[in-house]
Amino acid sequence: MNEIYLASKSPRRLELLQQMGVACKTVLLREESNRNRDIDESPLAGENPFIYVERMAKMKAEIGMLRARQRGLPSMPLLAADTIVVFNGSIFGKPGDAADAKRMLKMLSGTRHEVLTCVAVTDGKQLLHDTCVSRVRFRDLLESEIDAYIASGEPMGKAGAYAIQGLGAIFVERLEGSYSGVMGLPVYETSMLLSRFKIRLL
Repeated sequence: MNEIYLASKSPRRLELLQQMGVACKTVLLREESNRNRDIDESPLAGENPFIYVERMAKMKAEIGMLRARQRGLPSMPLLAADTIVVFNGSIFGKPGDAADAKRMLKMLSGTRHEVLTCVAVTDGKQLLHDTCVSRVRFRDLLESEIDAYIASGEPMGKAGAYAIQGLGAIFVERLEGSYSGVMGLPVYETSMLLSRFKIRLL
């Protein structure tokens, strides 16, 4: 067996899983900005970033499996993930608007930050997870570069307001850790988790 459900609409996660030889069927969670939203992604007061990213990934996996069962889908393992940027202990998720993206990028300019990606896999009986930590250093960014990057549209929908697999790579001076983890799905940790559920990769 090498087929799973993916509780994410991220094309990057889908691409990485397909690169690993895993076939995916997407189970979408409700993301409307009202009371019908499946996941409230607001951090709890004083919540540790590691606890937060693990809580999000596990919650997405659990709700994704619930939605799959409610829709009468065949039984298969389900994978969910969550990625955040952490700067000076503060969680940077997806920017709310262009001004928020600019705020994040100006703070990340010329400094080092961490990218945490937690992957969670469940078959409805057990749920396993692992968190990948990578450290990224940005070069000094000109305000004109930040403005042009925001105008490209790429920062929106990306944790920390940048995409390392896209134009945002020109800002990265140094990376310690997992490139795929910064993209949103650490391949090594994911492969180890999937093997626990008998998902064949080779």
